[in-house]
Amino acid sequence: MEIWPAIDLRGGKCVRLKQGDYARETVFSDEPATMARQWVSRGAQFLHLVDLDAARGAPIPENRQAIADILHAVDVPCQLGGGVRDDAAIDDLFGLGLSRLIVGSAALKQPDWFARMCDRYPKRLAAGIDARDGMVATDGWLETSQRSAVDLAKDLRSKTENIAAIIYTDIAKDGMLSGPNLEALAEMRAATDIPVIASGGVTTVEDVRQLTAQNTHACIIGRALYDGCLDLPAALAAVTEVLQASGGDSTNA
Repeated sequence: MEIWPAIDLRGGKCVRLKQGDYARETVFSDEPATMARQWVSRGAQFLHLVDLDAARGAPIPENRQAIADILHAVDVPCQLGGGVRDDAAIDDLFGLGLSRLIVGSAALKQPDWFARMCDRYPKRLAAGIDARDGMVATDGWLETSQRSAVDLAKDLRSKTENIAAIIYTDIAKDGMLSGPNLEALAEMRAATDIPVIASGGVTTVEDVRQLTAQNTHACIIGRALYDGCLDLPAALAAVTEVLQASGGDSTNA
């Protein structure tokens, strides 16, 4: 299982929100590139970036500069979510050197367009499916749709084989240090053959062990790393231990 430390950007700084609430923000670093180097130095082989301002439809140059600085500072695959809603944004962001982009609101609202873009960039676009009580949330989590997360995943899969992954976030768990929603993740994995990446609530080494044992493709870890609840090398070691015990491949650990 891959582990992706999260770097959420707002106002050019590295921050974390609780349950996606922009009024419940904690600033962890004024220099996101320094934070990126820190995670890589502690063993991270992937980084998950989020442009929170762009997610709300208000992209700012400070975040764009922070993204460019991160890509210059580290030599690991970086994926980005937040405000990826049209062809121009996708072309532009890939031009910066990002390995993968996450499309959230636009995948729900324009599934045919998203499928076409997946075919244009095979296995480089992921669907960011954020759920509140099982229903898809959009527009920086400010709105909740009438579409279930599982139904959206099935619909997108029916339109293209080239989706890289589903980034599945349970909003109630995000930033709350309460553990992932294992049941919802299992339901999502059972619904489609698209790799599922868990996001939200991953807090302890035991959470990592459970996700690995359930064959989760990857997990994104945010606040737990920043608050010191979870040590990144310990999380990586837990993945290796579970995979070795089960006879699996630990090359991504």
